[in-house]
Amino acid sequence: MPIALWALTVSAFAIGTTEFVIVGLIPTMAADLGVSLPSAGLLVSLYALGVAIGAPVFTALSGRWPRKQLLLALMLLFTAGNLLAWLAPGYGALVLARVLTGLAHGVFFSIGSTIATSLVPREKAASAIATMFSGLTVALVTGVPLGTFIGQHFGWRATFLAVAALGLIAFVASLAFVPRKLAQPAPASLLHQLEPLRQPRLLLVYAMTAVGYGGSFIAFTYLAPILQQISGISANGVSLVLLVYGISVAVGNVWGGKLADKRGPIGALKLIFLGLAAVLFVLSVTAQSPIAAVLTVLAWGAFAFGNVPGLQVYVVQQAEAHAPKAVDVASGLNIAAFNLGIAGGAWGGGLIVERLGLIHTPWIGAIVVLGAFALTVLAGRLDRRFPCRRAPPAPPRSPWAIDRARPRTTPQERASARTIPISLRFPPTTSRSSS
Repeated sequence: MPIALWALTVSAFAIGTTEFVIVGLIPTMAADLGVSLPSAGLLVSLYALGVAIGAPVFTALSGRWPRKQLLLALMLLFTAGNLLAWLAPGYGALVLARVLTGLAHGVFFSIGSTIATSLVPREKAASAIATMFSGLTVALVTGVPLGTFIGQHFGWRATFLAVAALGLIAFVASLAFVPRKLAQPAPASLLHQLEPLRQPRLLLVYAMTAVGYGGSFIAFTYLAPILQQISGISANGVSLVLLVYGISVAVGNVWGGKLADKRGPIGALKLIFLGLAAVLFVLSVTAQSPIAAVLTVLAWGAFAFGNVPGLQVYVVQQAEAHAPKAVDVASGLNIAAFNLGIAGGAWGGGLIVERLGLIHTPWIGAIVVLGAFALTVLAGRLDRRFPCRRAPPAPPRSPWAIDRARPRTTPQERASARTIPISLRFPPTTSRSSS
């Protein structure tokens, strides 16, 4: 793989770290800033809203910018946002910093996949995307627990300074190694990007994504205070638990892709949503015991992001049937739905913590996840009742991409593309991956 691709991977690692590291720092930040846990949790919501807004809106507005210039500008904005968080004199400035970095996150993953695929031959496009998005997986496995450790021992501001340094490294690497002349897709209007929102079947998929992740993040946003205040785990222990969680997420994402290959997206999603709801219900009971809580969190990681491949495969299938001219746009909007779910889950979790208490977030989150299961069952029934004919889909360039100019492919290339496993076509997030 070209070295320019690794520069994109470093950027993905930095962005993934700054999105999720705050989960491990919420108790520390709340105490230092003199705000409540729900107010600290709101920083997760505002970041996710920045991603959800930045992806479709600012990608459309920047459609005519040269790709390398836009990439460098995004990494500068990302670095500036983390420096602002490091220097933030109070809660308000920190909110602004999180929104700015969220905007950069959304646009980066909208253009990152098109840049990655332009760096390699067409037959290696999926591998290029998998390489870039491996940065998100590594962020969950190493960046988040390490950032939490730094914040707990040197102050939460030190974590943002470290992430800003990563952003600067990614900027320099992109400046040095990403080619100046990159493929420039035809710019798309904002109205074109919102076209899939007119399709009820696509709206149903977005609802599945938002509700499923919203339920999970009701509890995940407050995982650190749950472990510290209810399970009795030390601050240092929380870092280790997050490391275990990240490893489990990486394994679960691969398992989720294979499951979607074997059972189809609907069959896989029903199983994963049920498993996720069950784990959250169990956590409401096991949270009182340190060992049992850690084992439950380990199982949680396996289900938490295992639904990404199935959701992305399904949204592409529905887009090819109902919005064939906006398949990549529909895929990108699913990432916006992912981040809207995070925002809503973090906000709702804050209300629960404030009015009921920390221990109630897991079981309420489980009920919300069951809502996503019900929507998935409904989608499966609609598929059986109204089967749609569509051409065999070529894999989207990325589950996070908002790509406006899908190049034409030969029948031989499409046949080759269909042999790529789902777990490779749709590499892990967070968000946005995650998004």
